[in-house]
Amino acid sequence: MAKQAASLQLIEAVERSLQRTRQVHRLMPWVIAFTVLTPLPWLLANTYHVYLANYTCLMILLSVGLNIVKGFCGQVTVGHVGLYAIGAYTSAVLAVNVGVPFWLSLPIAVLVTMLAGVVVGTPSFRLEGAYLALVTLGLGESVRIFISVTEYLGATNGFSGIPAPRIGAFRFDTYQKYYYLVMPTMFLGVYFSFQILRSRLGRAFMAVREDPLAAAAAGVNVRRHKLIAFVISAAYAGFAGALYAHMLPGYLNPRNFTVIEMVTLLLMVVLGGLGHIWGGIIGAIIVTIVYDITKDYYHYSLLLFGSVIVLTVLFMPKGIGGIIDRFIVTRRFIALRAEDPEESESSRRDA
Repeated sequence: MAKQAASLQLIEAVERSLQRTRQVHRLMPWVIAFTVLTPLPWLLANTYHVYLANYTCLMILLSVGLNIVKGFCGQVTVGHVGLYAIGAYTSAVLAVNVGVPFWLSLPIAVLVTMLAGVVVGTPSFRLEGAYLALVTLGLGESVRIFISVTEYLGATNGFSGIPAPRIGAFRFDTYQKYYYLVMPTMFLGVYFSFQILRSRLGRAFMAVREDPLAAAAAGVNVRRHKLIAFVISAAYAGFAGALYAHMLPGYLNPRNFTVIEMVTLLLMVVLGGLGHIWGGIIGAIIVTIVYDITKDYYHYSLLLFGSVIVLTVLFMPKGIGGIIDRFIVTRRFIALRAEDPEESESSRRDA
């Protein structure tokens, strides 16, 4: 009881502080979080930890994008890594073989990935569940195999020599500098995902997720919203892929986009909680760190992460985000009952 009371007090203090910051301006919590994370590269122990922070930001961006199509709209897709690869290789090829600067290759890569998202999302008009998962998995694997056999894309040897982004004479050629490119992008991606969730579009996504027939009866164009969800998710993957391609060492290989990466990404979303943005962020951070710690046992990666997904679905079906939501709702119920004990007692007698 003492531990529960302490945890409730802590959450209440956090909520009160958030309410006070929102009263100043609704963006104030975001500004505070951005300010806290800004000096992170200079506080970490070594360069590898800075690289891991950069990679975590990219994984958060990917998981947030996947959560839009899978968590918000309820579409089962297993080909998100294929879109990630399309964004990465498009920007890399434009930069190395055509000489296009990063600030132009990035939006082009996002547009190409969005077009690929239309291709991936089209089967969702007629397929659902496991059948849609198999189709998207096939499309994702087709991208990897196509890259592996195409010499223009480096084939199995990989694609190297990808230049670092630059602004005038300033180059993002170290992990510390690159952090200030990927971290703001990650923040913008998370912010826009919240805006989508709270908008009319987000409500339509959730209606399609809960019951497509009821959503259609209510006037929601189910096909269009499914396709929009895939396209927005693909845009996130394109951004993450292009940023990953230009990060040191400027090298891509088809082995970076395998089924193991897809399972890892699914675990981030499932562990965090489908449709729960903050839970997805927490899941991405946890899984990325655990994946790095267990990389010496890569032969067992599929077994490890697959087992965690199954156990999460069985014992924690709504993920970390669901646990947080249930805890907050329970705390509020206890607080309301404490404020009006006579009403709660009369309700109990009536029941």
